[in-house]
Order: sequence, then C-alpha cells, then structure tokens
Amino acid sequence: MKQSRFHLTPLTRRRLTQFRANRRGWWSLWLFLLLFGLSLSAEFIANDRPLLIYHHGAFYVPVFKDYAETDFGGVFPSTADYRDPYLAKLIDENGWMLWPPIRFSYDTVNYNLPVPAPAPPSAENWLGTDDQGRDVLARLIYGLRISVLFGLLLTLTSSIVGVAAGAVQGYFGGRVDLLFQRFLEIWGGLPQLFILIIVSSVVVPGFWTLLLILMLFGWTSLVGVVRAEFLRARNFDYVRAARALGMSDGRIMFKHVLPNAMVATLTFMPFILSGSIVALTALDFLGLGLPPGSASLGDLLRQGKDNLQAPWLGVSGFVVLALLLSLLVFVGEAVRDAFDPRKTAV
Repeated sequence: MKQSRFHLTPLTRRRLTQFRANRRGWWSLWLFLLLFGLSLSAEFIANDRPLLIYHHGAFYVPVFKDYAETDFGGVFPSTADYRDPYLAKLIDENGWMLWPPIRFSYDTVNYNLPVPAPAPPSAENWLGTDDQGRDVLARLIYGLRISVLFGLLLTLTSSIVGVAAGAVQGYFGGRVDLLFQRFLEIWGGLPQLFILIIVSSVVVPGFWTLLLILMLFGWTSLVGVVRAEFLRARNFDYVRAARALGMSDGRIMFKHVLPNAMVATLTFMPFILSGSIVALTALDFLGLGLPPGSASLGDLLRQGKDNLQAPWLGVSGFVVLALLLSLLVFVGEAVRDAFDPRKTAV
C-alpha cells in the first residue's frame, strides 16, 4: 500500500486537535470560508447579465463575454442590455435566458422602483436599494469579496515586511536594534490619516494605492513579536553551533530561528486580518477609500448614516461587518489556543 508523502509531526497533530477542540473557532473558520467562497463567485450569484442564453439554436455566455444587441436581433450594435424589456422579448421569442438568483450587479441601477430611492426590501430587491437605486444585497456580496481580498493581501504583504524587519533587528541586535527602534518610534508617530488625505488630494485612491499606503504603516505590527523571539533565540546552543559550523546568518535566521518566531506570528494573523478589513471600511466610510461607485461595506454604512429613514442600509452593513469580524476573532482565539503549549486538547 502506497503511503502518502505528506506527514504531520506529532506537534502539528496536537495543535490541530487543540484547534478543533475549540468548537466556536472551528465552525467560525468553516463559516468564514463558506461566505468568502460565495463572494468569490459573486458574478454567478448577483449579476445583471444572464448566466446562459439559448437563442436560435446557439448558446451564449454573457457572464464571460460581451455580446452586441444585434446578435439577438436588435437594432443597435452596442453591448446588449439584458434587462431591457425589448431585448428580453426578442430573446424569449426564440430561446430562453438563465438568470442568477439576484438580477443585479453591485453597480446596477434599478430604474423601475415603485418608490423613490432608497427603496425598502421587496421581492425584487431582497434587502432594498441604496440612495442611488442599487441593490443592497448585491453590493454586500461584492463588498465582502473586496474587503476580504484587500485584508488578505494587506495582511500578507505587511506580515512579510514586518517579519523580515523584526528578524534582522532581533538577530543582529546591538547598534542595528537600537537604530531600528528609533526609526520605528519616528515612523509610528507619523499621522497616517493626514497622509491619506494628502495622497487622496493628489491621486485618485484605488485598491492598489490604498494597499501600498496601509502596508507602509501596517508592517510594524509584527516587528515587536518577531524581534523578541529572535533576541531570545539568537544565543541558543543550536544557533551557536550552526554559526560555528560556518552557516550563513541568513540561513540560520530563516531555517532555524524563524520557525520558532512564526508560532507567535501565526496567532496574530486573524486579528491583523480583521484590523485590515476595519481599516478599509473606515476609509470608505470617510470617503478616502475606494473610488466612488465601488462595492464597499464602508460606503454602505455611510449611506446608512446619511439616510436614517432607510434603516435597512445601516443594519445590513453592520450585520455583515459584525459577523465577518466576529468570525475572524473566534478563529484567532482558536489559533491562539492551538499554539499555546500550556493548553491540552480536550
């Protein structure tokens, strides 16, 4: 019988058992992955284009490709508007359309509202519309995807820079550590919000612009933890032995010392991710985040503040954001317990 090449160490198995023993964190992880997975397929859940069209014996996939109105017997050669009653009638006469559950994208305006926007929840707009007539549920799905992807990228990039900086600072110590500490004190005292305001007045804020700016200030969150681990481990016997055998400093740092430092680093990851999502939401709420019209949880909360007569706006944004952050906190607590050597599996 062929054995698998992937083997878990006893320590890793014990940590996984401890993580599963925390039922709240275990189920929170699966619920978070489910919500994130659904948001990744947002175009198949909420879209103003059909998933599949059968017309005159041919199949069309508008969710992947643009088609002209003339392809379906229309008059204009422009991109087809499948919500147009005239085009919908042409297609239905010679075929059919398979629509997603929600027939709105995050930027689709519903021009057939029976009341002025923001419209309350209805059979067409399950969570109502915002003050521009856009479907709230569609914007929540797309906004959740952008928030989580932004948070993951910001967490990954800032963690890589922070771990590398903390490793150099802690391993070499002495003057390097002293100069780095003074630099961190100056860098941490810079007014991040004012810098964002200045940047937004010069360039139009975008996904990558915000990611770069927040990464420049967010990488310091892990420096202290990694620095402390490297300061503690750099004088251990195995490190001295490796140095005496002629092993380079870089190999000692990242092969022998870093795995020990990553234990403390991994326990902070879910909390850093939740902080990154909150940062993007706060900037969007203040109008300093993603460009206008983007799917954003912060923009939805801002609309809820500006339209108190439409409570479904603020309540929807608050519930999704609170649920997302709660799940990440519960997962973080479970990861912290799993890497805690004082705890035993239940």
